[in-house]
Amino acid sequence: MAPLSHSLIGAGRWLALILALALSMESGAITGRNPTGVNVKSTGATTVFITFQGLAGGQSAVEAFWCGDVTAQGVVATNPCVPGTILGSLPLRNNQSRVSGTGGNTDFTDIMTIPPSVARRAFQEALRGRSSEFFYVRRFQNPTQFVTVTCRMAGGGARVPLALTDVRMNFHSKERKRPIFTVGYDQPLPQFSADIRYNGSGRLRGRWEVLRPGDIEPSPRDLLTEATLPIEDRGLQRRYTLLKRFEVFLPPTGQFSLPGPRRIAPPTTGGGLYKILLRIEATDDKEGDSVTGAGFAVNSGGVAGFPLPTLPYFVGTPEEISPLQAPQRHVALMLPGDNARLEPRPVEFSWVDVPSTAFYRLEVKDDQGTVVAALVKRETTTYSAPPWLQDRVGVPLRWRVIAQNAQGESIGASPWRTFEFR
Repeated sequence: MAPLSHSLIGAGRWLALILALALSMESGAITGRNPTGVNVKSTGATTVFITFQGLAGGQSAVEAFWCGDVTAQGVVATNPCVPGTILGSLPLRNNQSRVSGTGGNTDFTDIMTIPPSVARRAFQEALRGRSSEFFYVRRFQNPTQFVTVTCRMAGGGARVPLALTDVRMNFHSKERKRPIFTVGYDQPLPQFSADIRYNGSGRLRGRWEVLRPGDIEPSPRDLLTEATLPIEDRGLQRRYTLLKRFEVFLPPTGQFSLPGPRRIAPPTTGGGLYKILLRIEATDDKEGDSVTGAGFAVNSGGVAGFPLPTLPYFVGTPEEISPLQAPQRHVALMLPGDNARLEPRPVEFSWVDVPSTAFYRLEVKDDQGTVVAALVKRETTTYSAPPWLQDRVGVPLRWRVIAQNAQGESIGASPWRTFEFR
């Protein structure tokens, strides 16, 4: 019996060692999240700043997804999602998460951007009698943990975190459809503005800046709103020539046109390519502010899950500007019409044939960039979009067609048209 007793004692020691190791790992793992629950828009995109507190050394985020029901909430060791209730995953293009360190604590800053398709599925489940709540789940590894955040469906008004969902900038001129506006030396620029779609309500604070020829181009991280960054990174974004500061109140209407500076004009004294930048600063927002593991409150008013666009213009002599303004053949679009609101089903794009064209390039874009790009022969003046495009319910999209010759050079283009799946 002695060998057996020794074996049991050895097994007991190994078990105690494993338990001690597991406890030591868990003590350095995630301890909580803030906020623990948020109000989200039930009919469109929502973006929320979330802090996962107490990230362990070597621990990393693996994936993020939403589910309609969970078996447990908070920080758990196994996947809490009830089978069959998965609503969708966080798209890679919207993943703005970063490891963050404040007050000697290691946290994980996450920008939860709920796609309209996920919100729509959750809303449909609620119409069928299920709970109006659904759950955001972040999975971490080394050690493995699943952390839940409750999403409570609401309107897009004052009780939802203040977040930008779409930003478009334009000059108020006949050339507003051109990719680059052109202007002569010392000539005034027309008025410009940023058309903003947002959730929530509160102060929008920031500044207009201009990038001059020769300046270092901003990185995508430089173009994020300040509230999208971890608190320790917010003073590190590259800055450019200041045009004017602004602070306005956004009512809970979801749309606002922010005018550019009227008295302080962007420069046109030097030749070359300039870019007007919209920089949004973080403001206090009680519906979305977050707390780090070290107890610091992080303001998140003005968060966005995408880099903001720029507004370019070119300054030069008539000879320098002429090639940029060279007329091209106009491609006439047919369907869908401009500002169309479509049912979420397969869509077919159509346009009118242009003589001497070898190929047509169709482009569909959102605020992040190109969503669909297709090259078709001249004989084809229609294109059926892939079925997954219809999942972008509530996301503003735009499309155009470019005519190309046999060498692949552009010989004409259509203006942009906008549409949206409702």
